[in-house]
Amino acid sequence: MSLNINSLLIHGGTDGDETTGAVNVPIYQTSTYKQDGLGETRGWEYSRTGNPTRDALEKLIADLEEGKYGFAFASGLAAINTVLSLFKAGDRLLVSDNIYGGTFRILDNVFKNFGIEYSIVDTSDLKAVEAAIDDDVKAVYVESPANPLLTITDIKAVAEVAHKAGKLLIVDNTFLTPYLQRPLSLGADIVVHSGTKYLGGHSDTVSGLAVVKDKELADRLYYLQNAIGGVLAPWDSFLVIRGIKTLGVRMDRHVQNAEKIANWLNESKYVSKVYYPGLKSDPGYEVQKKQADGPGAMISFVLDEKYDYKKFFKSLKLITLAESLGGVESLVCHPASMTHAAIPKEIREEVGIVDELIRFSVGIEDADDLIKDLEQAIKASAKEAI
Repeated sequence: MSLNINSLLIHGGTDGDETTGAVNVPIYQTSTYKQDGLGETRGWEYSRTGNPTRDALEKLIADLEEGKYGFAFASGLAAINTVLSLFKAGDRLLVSDNIYGGTFRILDNVFKNFGIEYSIVDTSDLKAVEAAIDDDVKAVYVESPANPLLTITDIKAVAEVAHKAGKLLIVDNTFLTPYLQRPLSLGADIVVHSGTKYLGGHSDTVSGLAVVKDKELADRLYYLQNAIGGVLAPWDSFLVIRGIKTLGVRMDRHVQNAEKIANWLNESKYVSKVYYPGLKSDPGYEVQKKQADGPGAMISFVLDEKYDYKKFFKSLKLITLAESLGGVESLVCHPASMTHAAIPKEIREEVGIVDELIRFSVGIEDADDLIKDLEQAIKASAKEAI
């Protein structure tokens, strides 16, 4: 029976345990499995190669992303590392001009050493993408919304450009999750996630996921997953499955809060710029509305020059200064010195990642309490009496 997304979150993939009737998939905390004879297994050999709890999560994320094959990894970067291992020396990737700093770091400091190159391009500009594609380019790597400036890329349009040239499209869907956006259905070839974020949802586990539709691509990824070995452990697989069950109700509240706070920031005198694709004034608003079921719950904003951003962070009482995002609790970070510190300063500032930029992962607390905390922290950070 075909299920809508809210039912699929709970019953997708492997639904319960057929052996015992347990409504939750058990945690198969084992490294190896008994074989009945040489070459005679019961479908499992060694938990790096496959584990029933991890398998349940992999099937679930494949269902949610409207793909066919899912892969679970020890972190989001382990997932990205494995996907990038599809390429070889001499290959080049086109990469969104504002992406997660860890993605930039692994491209610039790791894969570049192996002869895999990258070029930074504004993927929201189709003509720029088309002009940048040459014979060496093998894939376009997109975040939409991008981290941290929430730039929106038209995934379907970029997929058409990439496929016309015979290239792959890889989309990081961490910020929206399959609850709000399904890039494979828009034409992407590979979707990646940091499952640490909204999918886990409770800041208690680190994980990564990838999904594809194509069998040949899936076979290559499975080989690399097993060969590289950065797989997700059974306990963490269980935690991500548990988190996904409440993804719908959490995301609804996250987005509701974020829309209210983004509008408050946009109308306030405290900031010089707000980045949020749910605002009608945002340049990505129409594309976002077309390709996703909501704008997400990440907001970035630039404090007005009258306020000291360092004092702002110290003055917060309810909202937490921390790395990461997507948990039930609200988190803020300073991209220039935290999540995007690996990106050279001149590149950061060129795209808009200035020192006054603050990234806000809006949690599910009371929105009015969050606004009160923002306002008192901003007022406390005034450089002069206002």
